[in-house]
Amino acid sequence: MAGLRRLLPGVIAWLACSAPATAELRDLYFGEALYQAHQGRWFDAVARLDNELGQHYGVDERQLDSLHLHVDDAEFSVGDFELSYRMHNRAGRAITAVLEANVAPEVRNEAAWRLARVYFQKERPVEALHALERIQGPVPARIRDDVAFLRAQVLIANGRLSDAIAILEDLRDAKGFEGFAAYNLGIALYKAGRLKEAGVELARAGLIGGDDKGDQAIRDKANLVLGTRLLEAEDYAGAQTFLERVRLTGPFSNRALLSAGWAHASQEHYERAIVPWTLLAARNITDRTVPEALLALPYAYGKLEVHGKAALLYGQALESFGNELTRLDASIRSIREGRFLRALVREELAQDSDWVIKLRELPDAPETWYLTELMASHDFQQSLRNYLDLEDLRRRTAEWDVQINAWEQLVQTRRAYYEPLLPDIDRQFRLLDSRIKLRLEQRDLIHKRLQSMLVMPRPDLLVTAQEREAREALAALEREAGTDARVRDRVARLQGVLHWNIHTDYDNRLTTAHKHLRQLDQEIVHLKTGHQAFIRSRQAATQSYQGYENTLRQLRLRSRDANEKITRLMARQGSLLEAMAVEELDRRRARLEEQQVKARFALADSYDRVSRQQEAERAAK
Repeated sequence: MAGLRRLLPGVIAWLACSAPATAELRDLYFGEALYQAHQGRWFDAVARLDNELGQHYGVDERQLDSLHLHVDDAEFSVGDFELSYRMHNRAGRAITAVLEANVAPEVRNEAAWRLARVYFQKERPVEALHALERIQGPVPARIRDDVAFLRAQVLIANGRLSDAIAILEDLRDAKGFEGFAAYNLGIALYKAGRLKEAGVELARAGLIGGDDKGDQAIRDKANLVLGTRLLEAEDYAGAQTFLERVRLTGPFSNRALLSAGWAHASQEHYERAIVPWTLLAARNITDRTVPEALLALPYAYGKLEVHGKAALLYGQALESFGNELTRLDASIRSIREGRFLRALVREELAQDSDWVIKLRELPDAPETWYLTELMASHDFQQSLRNYLDLEDLRRRTAEWDVQINAWEQLVQTRRAYYEPLLPDIDRQFRLLDSRIKLRLEQRDLIHKRLQSMLVMPRPDLLVTAQEREAREALAALEREAGTDARVRDRVARLQGVLHWNIHTDYDNRLTTAHKHLRQLDQEIVHLKTGHQAFIRSRQAATQSYQGYENTLRQLRLRSRDANEKITRLMARQGSLLEAMAVEELDRRRARLEEQQVKARFALADSYDRVSRQQEAERAAK
């Protein structure tokens, strides 16, 4: 991909995992679509490539279009772009069109794999399996492992665990799939009831190397899953080993810290349980594991009979729960007042890849304090992305209205400039055009005469102007001579000389005439070129402001209709988001209230224990 690397730096990495490889990128518009996709601007990528494909299929000689060299790549890529933009139906249709076309087996097999991926992401594993079963013959080497891994995932989703296990065992050493294959193999083995083997594979996934974020995440997740399962199986020492391998800064660290504390506590190593729970209790309370740590930490101190410390921590937990309940109430009110949706569509946050974190850190923004927790729900996340996409489309339609206004002003400006000039230009052009036509007719007449003279010589037609004048002068002298024989003889002798010159030089004159005609043809070519250029310029001037009214009017109507539809959908989607957010926060509030009650009872019990301990100490003294 040397050409693409020169044209669009940075696209190669994306293209390698999303579109078939090409020797060299020759279509700039396809390159622009790839660039937009690499920036994550899927709408622009789809729009550009859709338009380019439409123009390509509309031309008469497609092999002359630069996209002809990349049309298979473009068909694949448009499906990928639509899939990334979550246009699953259109992505499926685009890839199915390639699958059913008369293409090479490698191309058809890749299309089947991409179609299966669409179905799998839409949680339709049966259709995904049917698509994979259409793969027959050779598979491109660069996607061979991807096809096998997807097949294994689809088989797991369809309950065919033994087949999936066999595939994943072969993928364990495949480059780039080591951790992912081992993790999925462990999950498949667990589901198949082969617990010991599952533990081995998850342990293997938890030890993979690499500093890539994907490798780190799969490593942490494998250790967390294995540690949690061992904890549930009451193998506390084994669970502790794997839970402590989870990074303290990763996305699974909170759950790992909570479970690690319970692994120690279950072995009655309460002093060791205090360490992970203390770390977790100091974190953001909006995470659902933190309130549990706030209760578990004083519980551990109570088990160590440090009841004073336990009572103090229970009091702090109660205070934190109270503050959190207040924040929850404020968040719910803020969401119901519509501020939640307004915060989501802030322009400055849309440009930041860490916008979720930035929203959470906004001052005086209770509507976004729990967004990270809400995003943990797949349904909420998809609904939120739909809302943000609708907001993006709403902004685009508003921009389109502005652009249409600009086009109308441009057309009006051109009309005001050209219309006063064109009548005088047309009048002068008509005069010039009539002269040109006359000269062309004269040239054609000369050409016809010269052609006829090749068959029937006519020397008189090639007489020069001087010879014509001499002939007329001799004819006048002959008339004046009357009966003077001497004069008439001299005139006749001169006329004979003139006649001799005309007839003997005929061939040379005819050749010269043809040469001059060819020179005249060259001048006529320039004349016609200028004539055509003027006509095209005249048409371009007219076409620059005529015929746009209906198109612009239709575009404006379509844009406004789309904007109205988007506004209605946004209102419905926004109401759904608000309802989902309030429902989640209500559940969280109920859970906090339950934990608050537990903390009150535990606090009272701790105070009783402290009082009894103090009474026992006084009695001993």
